[in-house]
Amino acid sequence: QVQLVESGGGLVQAGGSLRLSCAASGSIVAINTKGWHRQPPGKQRELVAAITSRGRTNYADSVKGRFTVSGDNAKDTVYLQMNSLKPEDTAVYYCYVEDVFGRISMGRGTQVTVST
Repeated sequence: QVQLVESGGGLVQAGGSLRLSCAASGSIVAINTKGWHRQPPGKQRELVAAITSRGRTNYADSVKGRFTVSGDNAKDTVYLQMNSLKPEDTAVYYCYVEDVFGRISMGRGTQVTVST
């Protein structure tokens, strides 16, 4: 079983920046993809950004050019640098990992609130 713990969320003014971190531990099989989802208030969860073990990245259109996902394969960590934050970025952010067998583990989430 894989445990994921997110950190770095908080309250920030519009235009500001935050950096989220996620550390994985437990019975970790080779990770294929890792990244971040988010769930805004009253809305469905959505993929924000992902990075493969080879470093290929994928972003939601709404965050392209503002967010950067990165990872440290040796430490089983994943980061999300969020710049130029907007009120619509307010959400609970969840990190996830998908192993080479397609099994997905997700953290408990960290709240990000962007004020006007």
